[in-house]
Amino acid sequence: MTFYVTTPIYYVNGKPHIGHAYTTMVADSLTRFKRQRGVDAFFLTGTDEHGINIERAAEKRGVPVRQHVDEIVDEFKSAFSLLGVESDRWIRTTDDFHEAAVQKLWRILDERGHIYKGRYEGWFCAGCNEFKDVEDESEPQCPIHLRPLERVAEESYFFRLSEFQKPLLEHYEKHPDFIRPESRRNEVISFVSGGLKDLSVSRASVKWGIPVPNDPQHTIYVWLDALSNYITALGWGNDKYKDFDRYWPALHLIGKDILRFHTVYWPAFLIAAGVELPRQVFVHGMLLRGGQKMGKSLGNAIALDVLHRHFTRDQIRYFLLREVVFGQDGEVTYEGLIDRVNSDLANGLGNLASRTLTMVRNYFDGRPPRPADGFDADVRDAIAQAKARFEEEFESLNFSRALDAAWSGIAAVDKFITDSAPWKLAKDESARSRLESVIGTAYEALRHVVLMVAPVLPDATREIWSQLGLEGDPLTINPNETEWGESLGSFEIGEIRIAFPKIDKEKVMTEINSEHEQKQAQPEQKTETAAAQTEGVSHITIDDFVKVELRAATVMEAERVPKADKLLRLVIDVGESQPRQILAGIAEYYAPETMVGRKIIVVANLAPRKLRGLESNGMLLAASVGETGRPVLATFTEDVPNGARLK
Repeated sequence: MTFYVTTPIYYVNGKPHIGHAYTTMVADSLTRFKRQRGVDAFFLTGTDEHGINIERAAEKRGVPVRQHVDEIVDEFKSAFSLLGVESDRWIRTTDDFHEAAVQKLWRILDERGHIYKGRYEGWFCAGCNEFKDVEDESEPQCPIHLRPLERVAEESYFFRLSEFQKPLLEHYEKHPDFIRPESRRNEVISFVSGGLKDLSVSRASVKWGIPVPNDPQHTIYVWLDALSNYITALGWGNDKYKDFDRYWPALHLIGKDILRFHTVYWPAFLIAAGVELPRQVFVHGMLLRGGQKMGKSLGNAIALDVLHRHFTRDQIRYFLLREVVFGQDGEVTYEGLIDRVNSDLANGLGNLASRTLTMVRNYFDGRPPRPADGFDADVRDAIAQAKARFEEEFESLNFSRALDAAWSGIAAVDKFITDSAPWKLAKDESARSRLESVIGTAYEALRHVVLMVAPVLPDATREIWSQLGLEGDPLTINPNETEWGESLGSFEIGEIRIAFPKIDKEKVMTEINSEHEQKQAQPEQKTETAAAQTEGVSHITIDDFVKVELRAATVMEAERVPKADKLLRLVIDVGESQPRQILAGIAEYYAPETMVGRKIIVVANLAPRKLRGLESNGMLLAASVGETGRPVLATFTEDVPNGARLK
């Protein structure tokens, strides 16, 4: 039996973030789960490196495109390594073997009459790499990225997607589990039932891409290129690997923002090329914070570097799989992570391991008892039920419910220990056999729990397994082939260490908030530095500029923000009925008393953000001077009324 799971390949126009980590850690845990049960599993992830966005990102940084993609790929690999992710292969769309295979796929589609040359004109979103249907052509915006669309008109090759409406609908009907969850399946069926338009599959204006065979003036549409990775990475269309027949078809794990590409375009390409379709496309939801999708512009992102500094990779993995119902949007916060670690890991599994092993050491000289009178049947049954539920839910990708089942088993063992009061039994010599049964049962239950949850907590379960005095790696032991009460031989437990120390929530949150505030205090200086020192890195249109509302203001009050060395709190008059409060990271260079009465320039339509619990409604403008980026406030040489707009 084989199993093949993929993540989306991640677009290298930006740095890795928690959304990338989420899908990848799910795929990694699922692969570990399958392998632990003897399945020949293969896990693929990688990077999508072509297209206009990559060209622009490299241009903005002022580096060659190849240098840009290599550097960002290294960042992704490093980030995933720190998270404990162990993929079997890393595919890059700039790999020679992949490019050759994509051109082969193009030739097959072309030879079969599925591609023709024409001309396209429409509204294009560079972020989605997709043309959009718009109702309002005066100011069209991408509904996902909330940025203006670009009008593109150029010669293009087209894929006859319109001919695949019936084959796609037939496949959805014959394979009801092809798209999960059900809500996403219904969404796709509705879209396809409404009719399909032929798809533009080349770009004459994009140079950083795979050339179209026999027409190098065109590059292949980035999604046709990117989606093909799932088969080219196994060796389809190339001689690099020989794994396609062994592992294909795949389970694709994706986010809902790329649903249409994976459930409409991709299967249509495969049907046209005569290649078997994926086994399933499972669509997870978005990670939210404060009820909103995370993003740097909103200031609500969970930063991977902050996670690494304050939490272990097992804690991060457990939280994401336990807290967020796979297939639905889920709220993710640092506070929630700490609460889960303390309640489930420290007070749950960690406490069970610590108290059980301590009693083995104190009452039985470190040698786990295998009681002659037998183990407790109720605990055995509770663990058996937990294992069965865990198995069923994990197989169905219901990770949160699977872990809930495992922790119901832990709760049953904890209750059994508390009700049995072994610390009292230990004082009564006549109760020795009962003490053996209680501690032996707790030890045996812990052994089974560790095997059960190993795919989600690989590091911690290895540590606990070693403390149990057992040999080997729990991830190589099939929990379904492990018998309750089986002979383990004679041995002693190892050194007892706390698997999950409790986190001081107040202390850690104070540190995280301080780090966040320091980052938030810097953007205006860094942005100005880049603009002042680099000419022509990127261009904006007049439409982009007029969206920024720059207004004159006078500082009415100024004071330092407690425990924030760089922040000043300013109350300003910006010509409105009420004064505004803004925070500025200039306290190292401007004393509060020197700010009162100053005429400044502020961005008046910036979304509010909170720093140190204080809301900032705007941002002042300053130049950044010298290597240290010393701020110099922007002001006027003539008298300008408050609220006057800069144009």
